[in-house]
Amino acid sequence: MSRRIAIVGNGPVPDGLAGAIDAADLVIRFNDCRSLGRGGVRTDIVAVCNTGRPALAMLGGGHWKASAAARQAREFWCVRASQMFAAMRPALAVSHPDLDDFCDDYTLGFETFAHATGRRIDVIPSAVHHALDAALAVFDPPSYVVPSSGLIVIAHVLDTVAKAGDRVSIAGFGHEGWQWHPFVAERRWVDAQIAADRLERL
Repeated sequence: MSRRIAIVGNGPVPDGLAGAIDAADLVIRFNDCRSLGRGGVRTDIVAVCNTGRPALAMLGGGHWKASAAARQAREFWCVRASQMFAAMRPALAVSHPDLDDFCDDYTLGFETFAHATGRRIDVIPSAVHHALDAALAVFDPPSYVVPSSGLIVIAHVLDTVAKAGDRVSIAGFGHEGWQWHPFVAERRWVDAQIAADRLERL
């Protein structure tokens, strides 16, 4: 049976899409799920950045754990494979010394929370990152650190989660933000998936 999978980023969501997003069979959001409201409320999976400052902010203070999206989700995805990011640390210390906490790993904190509350948790494999780096190279990106969490999740869904006949839709992706994500190349990669009829923008 085919499904509609909605991946909702934290960028602006056009008016009028909340109903379409909530009607999807699977809704995936990110981190603090700022898409709630205009982007609907249904949340099946929350994909989290499990290293560095974003992870520390989510796990500290209890606000994220008590949020509507985190309470509703039945599953959490950690987008950064621990071993891959540990291996990146020495090179980053030279190239980007200001990112000294970028590879700090908080996967255990998310696992503990998931297990304590009876939810599933998965870590997206490093192979997804490596394949995406190779695919982005076609679009000649400037030097970057890692692809965005949003792009990692889109690639993972397209290549692993979606089955034949499923429709994968995205909303809330402006392809802009942190300077060390290759957003121009990411937009071109997404446009190529849309042109190939693997993906659609709501």
